[in-house]
Amino acid sequence: MKSSHISLAIISLVASCSAMWLDTNNKSSVIENAGIIVDGVMDYYDGNRYGGTVGMFVWPYYWWEAGGVWGSLIDYTYFTKNETLVPIIKEALLYQTGDDNNYIPLNQSTTEGNDDQGFWGIAVMGAAERNFSNPDDDSKSWLTLAQAVFNTMTARWDEAECDGGLRWQIFQWNSGYDYKNSVSNGCLFHIGARLARYTANDSYVVWAERVWEWMYGIGLLTEGDWWFVYDGVNVGGNCTNLTKYQWTYNQGLMLAGCAYLYNYTEDEKWLNRTLNLLTASKVFFSDINGENVMYEAACQPSNNCNNDQRSFKAYFSRFLGLTSILVPQTNSVIRQWLVDSANWANKNSCTGGFDGHTCGLNWFNSTGWDGYWGLGEQISALEVTQNLLTYDLPPPYTANNGGSSVGNPAAGYATTNSNASPLTLGTKDKAGAGIITAVIGVSLVASGVWLVL
Repeated sequence: MKSSHISLAIISLVASCSAMWLDTNNKSSVIENAGIIVDGVMDYYDGNRYGGTVGMFVWPYYWWEAGGVWGSLIDYTYFTKNETLVPIIKEALLYQTGDDNNYIPLNQSTTEGNDDQGFWGIAVMGAAERNFSNPDDDSKSWLTLAQAVFNTMTARWDEAECDGGLRWQIFQWNSGYDYKNSVSNGCLFHIGARLARYTANDSYVVWAERVWEWMYGIGLLTEGDWWFVYDGVNVGGNCTNLTKYQWTYNQGLMLAGCAYLYNYTEDEKWLNRTLNLLTASKVFFSDINGENVMYEAACQPSNNCNNDQRSFKAYFSRFLGLTSILVPQTNSVIRQWLVDSANWANKNSCTGGFDGHTCGLNWFNSTGWDGYWGLGEQISALEVTQNLLTYDLPPPYTANNGGSSVGNPAAGYATTNSNASPLTLGTKDKAGAGIITAVIGVSLVASGVWLVL
């Protein structure tokens, strides 16, 4: 951690008693608070610092979360009409595309998961829908990039194990390759739903339906009184060993995806799925003095949320906002959830740090700021706040009603096999890799001995 980051950590641990006053019915008040929170978000940006990487945030925040943050900031510029960050956002989105323009950049190509790629795909899909400043190069247009992500993800659809589904990891050597999780498959479903609505191409609906049916058939989606989305399943035992953790962002991915599909197709089954997933989302809200305040139910009560999990409420808030606009029947419920949560986040939680508006994890902590701080906490507070503004604006654009981003339905298909499909290592590959590893190891030891002598 650089010294400047250490200083940030120290000052953020100094508690303050000041509060961020918020009038949820006053647009100017919401915009002002969102701007204050955004300043805190950008404190973690590394791309404009010496030695930093364009598009990346400081350690320990991973590449996938950077994609999530840029998606949040695209919406911020759209909701507030504040274009100050537009050049930085645009630079970040274009710098990280990778050589094949599919968000598998060289610096992530050995560790990247399907969900990681998916969150960058969601960011550029949002850029297309918000008419965010278009790149000069059409091969890197926002819609084309989203289509490239979608196409390379569908190429990895794995029928060999459990009759379908995406694995968590792209590359065989990474831990988690034997796990098929809801966030990877949910990203594919979600991006497909949004591409269907934007382009009016029903082939994306077919893919979304395929993902839904696979997740339901394997047990990652449950129907009945409560429609839950579980974390994932190991491929061993024909995908019968479910991990039944529930996370806000998984619920949100499926909820908003259904909302997009209903808005586009007007098929009642997608409306019913939207409404049932929304009802089940109640598990992520705690009743505090008669108000519903969002929390990460799987980890917050035990105070063991990791860095990734501390950002999940951001994406859930964004997906709730989108759902409420796309499916008006959900508006009253979601609006009240966002109002209650934004009130508690701003007035109670975003009161920490030396600046007096560092945001914490537990928005309903009775004593104010809970002492947690970080990028995830900031963008979660930002999203729940700025999505109060979604009701003053039109729904996401499509190619037929003002969307200006050009597309390429075949984007991503010309990529290399290692980018488009699961990389399989045969016996010779593994033996060769072992020999190379051994040679490098011997060389390092020899070099160390030479230095000592």
